[in-house]
Amino acid sequence: MNFDLTEEQQLVSDSIERFVQDSYNLESRMALVGKGPGFSEAHWKSMSELGWFGLPFSEDDGGFGGNQLDTMILMEHFGKGLVLEPFLASIVLGGGVLKRAANETQRKQWLETVIDGSKQLALAYSEAESGYEPHNVAVAGTKTADGFTITGTKCMVQHGGTADALVVSFRTSGGTTDKSGISLALIPADREGVTVQGFLTVDGLQSAEIAFDKVAVSADDLLGDVGDGFTVLNATINDGILAIAAEAVGAMEVLYKDTVAYTQEREQFDHALADFQVLQHRMVEMFMEHEQCKSLLYRATMEVANGGDDAQRNIHALKHLIGKAAFFVGENAVQTHGGMGVTEELRVGHYFKRLLVIEAQFGNTDYHLDQFAA
Repeated sequence: MNFDLTEEQQLVSDSIERFVQDSYNLESRMALVGKGPGFSEAHWKSMSELGWFGLPFSEDDGGFGGNQLDTMILMEHFGKGLVLEPFLASIVLGGGVLKRAANETQRKQWLETVIDGSKQLALAYSEAESGYEPHNVAVAGTKTADGFTITGTKCMVQHGGTADALVVSFRTSGGTTDKSGISLALIPADREGVTVQGFLTVDGLQSAEIAFDKVAVSADDLLGDVGDGFTVLNATINDGILAIAAEAVGAMEVLYKDTVAYTQEREQFDHALADFQVLQHRMVEMFMEHEQCKSLLYRATMEVANGGDDAQRNIHALKHLIGKAAFFVGENAVQTHGGMGVTEELRVGHYFKRLLVIEAQFGNTDYHLDQFAA
């Protein structure tokens, strides 16, 4: 199987790598965390001008006709820099629902502005009682003459506090945990009855809790057919899993390389730490965990991009392996660096915190093992 990048993909990879190297050292990232929108609007504009937002969208929608493989390349580099900008939230998740379910009018109204970066989206699907099940939806839609009114609360909406519009899942029929009866709507964040409470997460990113109090949803706001939203939602979440898995692979590469470099410089008992066999073995194991994750990432991404029969099973396997490796690589990087591994001044701890959040996002390690076995 050919794993080489195409000429176009290599050009994109090179441009992203340069951007991360030039724009994302630890000091510049820390200067953005928790201030203003929580990311750099200048960086967001640069990403748009470089055409990255158009990668996952078809040419008919104003994109470049790419797929999950192109997103994987970008997100792996983003993981190496711990990029803060809401590419995952707006392009992969919010945009992912739109490209699958939006009608022609909605595409013209929203996708162009999402691709040029002037508008941002967020996907509001998780609820306090839903756990890791995206089909566990209690936010209810009550039928009206023009559509629905929805009431309830969505939690852990990534970059929900800065989004211009929200892609919201709500129940229009069936029981709370039924996969049928889930509908999707695109709701402007400033619509009457929408209350957004943003907050900072442990990895330095932004999230939000969003309450809906009898919010009007017209027929023009609905994405796809009423009651048939789960298939679109699940496919979009799968894209999100592939994206954060690629980000985790990039972050783990930085961690094991930083650890190797540190052990070559730090001396103990008149020897560099790298001379001690037990640490050599540990760093080899960190490298192997990273390489296994990268191999399965390629397999799962290609399965999904090509519509393979084992795509969903590979998604579960990948997320399980990423979660296990994230703990192993992160813990060993911190332990090898000693106490300074958890200080704000060293980037090791920041990468570990991001990996811990990725492990829990879209279902944790144990959840995906159960799904894989089932």
